Amino acid sequence: MAAPQPVALHDLTLGYDGHPAVHHLSGVIQPGALLAVVGPNGAGKSTLIKALAGLLKPIGGRIDGLAGQRVAYLPQQATLERGFPILVGEFAAMGLWHETGAFGGFSRAQRERVRDALAAVGLEGYARQPIDTLSGGQLQRTLFARLMLQDAPILLLDEPFSAIDQRTCADLLALLQGWQREGKTVLAVLHDLHQVREAFPETLMLARELVGWGPTARVLTPANLQRLRAMPEAFDERAPVCEVEGAGTGHDGHMHVLPHGHEHVHESGHAHAHGHAPAPHTSPLPRGAREQYP
Repeated sequence: MAAPQPVALHDLTLGYDGHPAVHHLSGVIQPGALLAVVGPNGAGKSTLIKALAGLLKPIGGRIDGLAGQRVAYLPQQATLERGFPILVGEFAAMGLWHETGAFGGFSRAQRERVRDALAAVGLEGYARQPIDTLSGGQLQRTLFARLMLQDAPILLLDEPFSAIDQRTCADLLALLQGWQREGKTVLAVLHDLHQVREAFPETLMLARELVGWGPTARVLTPANLQRLRAMPEAFDERAPVCEVEGAGTGHDGHMHVLPHGHEHVHESGHAHAHGHAPAPHTSPLPRGAREQYP
């Protein structure tokens, strides 16, 4: 497996049918990052992951550094069709398509790798079981086995720990951390902020635009979380493309016209428009149960 390369986001705007969902996002995903992507519903988290996976073309700006790199993408489990008649081993073996092609057969060594991957995620002996008989946690373990077989340098996971039991969550989180120690770049959309604080050294916080990006302790601050709570949840399908006024001014004092009707100005050097935003302060988060953004 080739080592991952940096992935740079340059003034990236993303959306659907011309309506923006993520505005002017800039920053660099460093090789070997273990990066949590957080924010409320409608913040653009899944949209960003899809763009990095090559499933969504930017409305504006660009993504550099993905050319020539294999990327493994794990969508939300809710998007999968579980009624398809396929066995667990066959489903996991899809991770080897980069070696065999869609209709290629599997060698004895490759079949052994499939069994090893299933054992690594706690599903030893499940290869001949129909996938529609699995629990939610067992299905997610199978998906992680498929990711393991893809052996890609960049891994993109959209809500990998939603609706699964605590033990499965812990086991799969340990796999993510192990992949990062191997040098892979791992991005995961998450809602459990306690989990983010405990296991992810870096966080990207979105509320349709960048709120913060950097060390987790400097991003998950009360001030930043309050900004998330102020974000209107509904996505405006009639929103115009985010426009930049005052062409030729670069990033010094340019104004964004956003779909939620607010205008804000980025002063010269404001990190919010250029990637890694410094947190307003680093006071600890309020204590309590697991903080989540549903």
